[in-house]
Amino acid sequence: MLASDLPETASLLDLIGARHPASVTIVAPSSPIPTDRHHAQLQLREGIDEAARQLAEAEVDDADRDAVLASLRALLDDEEFWQSQSRSTVVLASPGRVEAFRLPSRLEARASVGDRFDAGQLLRAVSFPRRAFVIQVSREGGRLSELGPDLGLTERRLELPDDLWAALEHTTTDGQRDMPRPQGTTGDRIEREKFSRIIQDAVVRVVPADVPLILAASQDLEPAYRAVNTHRLLLERGIDAHPDSLSSADLEQAARDILDAHEQDELAQWRERFGSLRAQGLATSSVREAAVAASTAAVDELLFDLAFEHEGVIDEAGHITRAPDAGPSTYAILDEIAARVLGSGGRVRAVRSTDLPDGAPVAAVLRFPLPADLA
Repeated sequence: MLASDLPETASLLDLIGARHPASVTIVAPSSPIPTDRHHAQLQLREGIDEAARQLAEAEVDDADRDAVLASLRALLDDEEFWQSQSRSTVVLASPGRVEAFRLPSRLEARASVGDRFDAGQLLRAVSFPRRAFVIQVSREGGRLSELGPDLGLTERRLELPDDLWAALEHTTTDGQRDMPRPQGTTGDRIEREKFSRIIQDAVVRVVPADVPLILAASQDLEPAYRAVNTHRLLLERGIDAHPDSLSSADLEQAARDILDAHEQDELAQWRERFGSLRAQGLATSSVREAAVAASTAAVDELLFDLAFEHEGVIDEAGHITRAPDAGPSTYAILDEIAARVLGSGGRVRAVRSTDLPDGAPVAAVLRFPLPADLA
């Protein structure tokens, strides 16, 4: 199973808000395949060497520089960390602090030194989860798999009783012998729901409440599972094929098609709501206005372009000074806007540019209209 350890919102905000002139960010491609461990460590080592070069050029205290590099190099020998990997590793280090995150997306290698961590990749990974679970239900039992943003299906363990099959049997002789109940649309409804409930209860112990769940069930068990389901994001559309007949690739493609359609429906509804609110002065697709609104806790929900990486600086009032190139004192403008929205309790979602209205890189729904002198 791929390792993934995205930070919770509070931890992410703490990383974004941390300040020290010897703050190092390293993004290193890695691999979930154990035999690729040496290559993954080499990628991280090259990132550390580049960070060392940048630290030598920066106005950083020697003791701070040595402390940061020592903590980074110690990670190379951390056996526990290298036991499980994903497609990319993001390492953030400053004097007295080092944190490493394994992300399921393939990222380009880079290293940077500045007065803050470049936590944009973590922010985008958290706000662009592209994640779902698939539960396969048949009379053979239940199997749960996780679907990531650019990965295949990864099976997740379900705690199911060894005698799960017994839930489909009905006692007809005072417990002396168990006989199957008549098959059909109503003949064994109670047993089918009991069987499905056992699987469902195991599923909700694993699947987070805010992650979509896709059902792939045999025709006789599909209505039973939906009847007992308690997971609020079980999608209405399921996989219309017997789960035991599908290859892993076919199951993944079917699940991804359903997830894509679900997200497109959600975004279409959001854009419609956005248009209505903008007519009331409660939404904007202006980066400048979104920056001011985020800085005054006026943004309730922000969608931003996953691929937009223009650099600059935003002051406390939300006024933007753009920069032609990245530097130690600049940062991605949209990442900073998103961080300010999160910090004020708003919701943030990274999307593809085609999902945003007006061709703009942001769309913000506001809690209250911006005063004319702030916009």
